[in-house]
Amino acid sequence: MTPQKPALRVGMAGYAFMGAAHSHAWRNAHRFFDLPLIPELTAIAGRKQSAVEHAAAQMGWASTETDWRALIERDDIDLIDICTPGDTHAEIAIAALQAGKHVLCEKPLANSVAEAQEMTEVAAEAARNGVFAMCGYSYRRTPALALMKRMIADGKVGTIRHVRAQYLQDWLSDENAPLTWRMDKTKSGSGALGDIGAHSIDAAQFVTGQRITGVSAIMETFTTQRPIGGEFVGLGGNTTVDASTEMGPVTVDDAVIFSARFDGGPIGVFEATRAALGRKNAMRLEVNGSLGSLAFDFEDMNFLQFYDQRDEAGSRGFHRIMVTEPEHPYVGNWWPTGHGLGYEHGFTHQVVDLVTALGNKTQPTPSFSEALGVQRVLAAVEDSATNNSIFTPTEENS
Repeated sequence: MTPQKPALRVGMAGYAFMGAAHSHAWRNAHRFFDLPLIPELTAIAGRKQSAVEHAAAQMGWASTETDWRALIERDDIDLIDICTPGDTHAEIAIAALQAGKHVLCEKPLANSVAEAQEMTEVAAEAARNGVFAMCGYSYRRTPALALMKRMIADGKVGTIRHVRAQYLQDWLSDENAPLTWRMDKTKSGSGALGDIGAHSIDAAQFVTGQRITGVSAIMETFTTQRPIGGEFVGLGGNTTVDASTEMGPVTVDDAVIFSARFDGGPIGVFEATRAALGRKNAMRLEVNGSLGSLAFDFEDMNFLQFYDQRDEAGSRGFHRIMVTEPEHPYVGNWWPTGHGLGYEHGFTHQVVDLVTALGNKTQPTPSFSEALGVQRVLAAVEDSATNNSIFTPTEENS
């Protein structure tokens, strides 16, 4: 008889979009991967009792709380999963780590470099006592992007020269889409920049193994006020607007574009927008090197494009690699070749990597320190955009 593996008892704060994605991952990771600990969905917290009870029943959580502090106080919880708006990340994560709970915190790590720095310092101290923290940049766990990193490390593209990244969505193209917390800077920290641009920054640094050292940026808000209330669907929604509709200010960016320098020599171009009609979740990343190029688009997420300059002249061109073979990252634990994966699998792989690291008593990645690096780039982008796009070093390189 196989010995029973220890449990990892999880308490999650938040239950909306990210809460659902994380819940799915916690439920399923150990059913497809051999993990050293078995996740248990112990408790979920949210401010509204009826809503959090509904979420718990729907997503499989054993109990509920209406205050995240109660999760931290419970003796039957080992890890706190933070799926709340950015303005709450620092307070929850610091309290949890100081109470001896492991932490998984959604991205971006915080709403400011100062908050992220404090979180990183607390996480470093906790790690010395065997308590670990990780930031949830889930796109790292997309098999095609993980394969891109492997191929770059293996020298397939040679010396990296260019990095270009786009993250294009359209859910805020409608000027009557209702106002949400994602459009309030005090809660979200920024708009397209932190919401989706942060993923591009992390992914670019992840696959290249290089850090962004400075940026030159422009940011724009196309719709400066939006209806309060309305029908919410997914990230956005719709509202019937008339003379009596109450409007509220949008205090974040709708779009951002910036150029960047990397510490190993490459230059980069980044674009993030939530107003690109027809683009639903086009998270794209391309790396050009001296020997070849690699290109990825999340809207075609099971494929990676590879151009090899060493191919015979006359037959060169981008090769479309279907990333569904057992030897590809993560894929061997899923379906037969050619049976693609989806958005939710990145979160499952995130749990797999986190739980494996915790079982081995090692630091999971990305650490809070790595996420702090992304936060510094976000801050430099904002600083540049508000100062006539002047080239602005990231804080650690200034």
